[in-house]
Amino acid sequence: MEVVNALGRRKSAVARIFVSEGTGKITINKRDITVYFPSSILQYVVKQPLNKLGVAEKYDIKVNLNGGGFTGQSQALRLAIARALVKINPEDKPALRAEGFMTRDPRSVERKKPGRPKARRRFQFSKR
Repeated sequence: MEVVNALGRRKSAVARIFVSEGTGKITINKRDITVYFPSSILQYVVKQPLNKLGVAEKYDIKVNLNGGGFTGQSQALRLAIARALVKINPEDKPALRAEGFMTRDPRSVERKKPGRPKARRRFQFSKR
């Protein structure tokens, strides 16, 4: 099997991944997943598509992650992994779609408008 690449985005985080056959090692920005995401919840989020298909120990994944915070990054990586698995085996797509792993979450921070303190917040009204 050749190397399969995929892209995942969430908020302002971008995950570019390269999947090859191996032993289940996930390397993020040249660091192990347990070092990059110390939280077990975030590690679980990243591995959800692999665990759903039962292929967690079948592929090695190299990741370039940048932008956003840790939650956005973990969800961007989850989307990228799901897309790569579908490239490898298109029959897996319905199972991943049913869990919601194939959907790009479009929500991101709304831009700040001029003359306002935040995007929608207005300055405090003063009658006098």
